[in-house]
Amino acid sequence: MTEVTPTMPDDHRELISDLSGIVSDHPYVDPEPTLAALADDAARALARDTGPQDRRERSGYTILLHSTCWYVSARVFSKSVFASYIRALDTVRTQLDPSSCACPAGAHPSDLASEYEVEAGVSMLTEAGRAAFAEDYGLDEEELAAFDCEAFLAGLADEALSSLREAHERLFGGVDVSHLDSRFVRDDGSVDIVGMQAALSRSWEDNTGPVALWCARRWLAGQLRDEERIGVFLCLWMGIAQSYGGLPPSYARDLAAALATIDLDVSCEHPEHPWSAADSTVRSRYRAVVHLYAPDDHPDTPVPAECSARELWECPVQYAQLAREALKDLEKWRTMRGGEDEDWEG
Repeated sequence: MTEVTPTMPDDHRELISDLSGIVSDHPYVDPEPTLAALADDAARALARDTGPQDRRERSGYTILLHSTCWYVSARVFSKSVFASYIRALDTVRTQLDPSSCACPAGAHPSDLASEYEVEAGVSMLTEAGRAAFAEDYGLDEEELAAFDCEAFLAGLADEALSSLREAHERLFGGVDVSHLDSRFVRDDGSVDIVGMQAALSRSWEDNTGPVALWCARRWLAGQLRDEERIGVFLCLWMGIAQSYGGLPPSYARDLAAALATIDLDVSCEHPEHPWSAADSTVRSRYRAVVHLYAPDDHPDTPVPAECSARELWECPVQYAQLAREALKDLEKWRTMRGGEDEDWEG
């Protein structure tokens, strides 16, 4: 008899391809619906849990949920996807007994590369896939059986759950930026606009989001002197504009609320305003703001003399122009990161 080479189903090969693109951070399918479907498939399989095939699927889906959870945590802004993942993993965890492990020391698969873990997870779903995977990687029966160990799977589920819950709070919960009070509020209660600009310029410290959020909350609370309003609003605007990867709903909600206080239906007779007259580079904008608030210490400014009057800085049309641009950025974040409207609004 001729030995038949084991092969996995075509749809599983396609699943490996789709998920490998996602975990390598170069997806060529839409990640959000793909991962939502994965979590839903896992939940249905785990609900059965009645026979050997269901146990195989439990192993496969646990591995897949673990291998993709980092992408959900870092790239997906959808509460429903988080809920589906956490629900499936919670179900897995109730079915596993780590104390049942009889594996020799060091037998559990470890330090799994993302794409390898995806291939392992999909392969574990069927006998044919397992056979093909064992042949491709030269695994013996004991090595293959380690992928079904309840202690191994429980460890993956616990790690994924911890990552997802931490990310859920970071993306959708409340963000505490009160520690910035000590950095940006002087002893006399005034706001240090130049200090905020210095923080925004240190992009390697990931300051843009926290500074923007602090400004938004200060603005909404009305904790500003009249002469500070345009400076704080410019810092808010710059924090949004310079958050190139987009900020999550936990930030965007208050940013949107602050922008909503600006009347967009205004007009004036000014031919140009300072922000549109200055060079549109990050460095030029920094120079414009620090010159506005500390001209003696920062005499260099890209704003032409004819546009430098405080009246032009404070013009309602200037605020409206800035708010419209910032609102476009917030809308781009929503489009880029996905999720439902309610995920971003409350």
